Amino acid sequence: MKVAVVFYSMYGHTYQMAKAVAEGAGEVEGTAVELRRVPETLSDEVLENMGALESQKVMTDIPVCTIDLLDELAESDAIVFGAPTRFGTVCGQMRHFLDSTGGLWSQGKLIGKVGSAFTSSATQHGGQESTILSLHTTLLHHGMIIVGLPYSFQGQMRIDEVSGCSPYGASTIAGGQGERTPSDNELAGARFQGRFVAETAAKLHG
Repeated sequence: MKVAVVFYSMYGHTYQMAKAVAEGAGEVEGTAVELRRVPETLSDEVLENMGALESQKVMTDIPVCTIDLLDELAESDAIVFGAPTRFGTVCGQMRHFLDSTGGLWSQGKLIGKVGSAFTSSATQHGGQESTILSLHTTLLHHGMIIVGLPYSFQGQMRIDEVSGCSPYGASTIAGGQGERTPSDNELAGARFQGRFVAETAAKLHG
C-alpha cells in the first residue's frame, strides 16, 4: 500500500508536520510512504526578502511533485495534503498545484482514494479549520474519501496548553514571526492522523 504526503512549507513548520504524518503512516505494516513538495511559485529573490530562502534549502532533498509526477498520485492508495493557511484558505502554491490536477479529475484517477489534510497558521485562530475544509472541497470533487483526525486522538481536547489540531485534521501554530515550532502534542496529532489514514486505506483497499 502506498501513501503520498504532498505539502507546501515556506518556513518549515508544515514540513515538520508532514514528516510526522509520514512517520505515522509508515507505522502501518506494509505501507510505503512518499514525501512530495508542491512547486514553489515565488522567486528566490522574493523568498530571500521574506526570510524564507534558507528554510527552503532544508527541503531540497524532497522531490517536487511536478505535473510530470502527477501519475504518482494516481498510484497511491491515500494522499495527505499539507499547506499553511493564507487569510483563512489554502496558500497560493498549493492552490496552483491542485489546479494542475484537472487531468487526474477528468480521468477519475483519484476516485475512491483516501484523502486527508493538515495545516499551520501564525495564530491560534488563524483559519486552520477553514483552510482544511477548503482542501476537503477539492478532494471531494476528485471523489476522494475524506479522513480527518478523530477524537480518539484526545490531544486535541487539551486545555492546559495552546495547541493546534481539530477533528478536521492536525495543525500547528507557527507564531507571527515563525518563532514557534510544532509542539509535541501537535506532532503527535500529525502522526496519529498519518497512521489513521493508512489504516483506513488498508481497510478500503486491502
